[in-house]
Amino acid sequence: MVHLVYCDNKEKVLEKIRNKTKTMIVRGAAGRKIPHSRVFEGEILYFMKKGTALITEKAVVKNVQNYIKLSDDEIIKILEENQKKLDLNDRQKERWHKKCLCLVEFEKLETIEPLKFDRQGNMDDWLIIEKIEDVLAGTSIPYNYEKSKLK
Repeated sequence: MVHLVYCDNKEKVLEKIRNKTKTMIVRGAAGRKIPHSRVFEGEILYFMKKGTALITEKAVVKNVQNYIKLSDDEIIKILEENQKKLDLNDRQKERWHKKCLCLVEFEKLETIEPLKFDRQGNMDDWLIIEKIEDVLAGTSIPYNYEKSKLK
């Protein structure tokens, strides 16, 4: 599987990834939500800045940490232990203060020839797809969450 990760433009997430101050992405929710337990070492991450239609970077998943039913203290501890890789500001720490967390560390970042994304109405900020062509203009297929289900 490959993953398309939307990067928050207000928090300059993609810029932090490009300048390598951010080498880990976090997603969290009250329950297990995409990508929790659905992203694995060696898979490919594609990054795009939210609000654009261009996929501009790709990387390889190095390590994944999945957590459930965290206490407030555990959330703070996990985010703090990974802060050097996450590079979160205070607003982001508050946003990701969730009971279920998925931390995805990546490596081998490369800037790619921009790929035009074909956005569909039902899409989350993290997509799990078989191949990147499935969401590109001209080759996209209707997106469903079949590939995102827990096995």
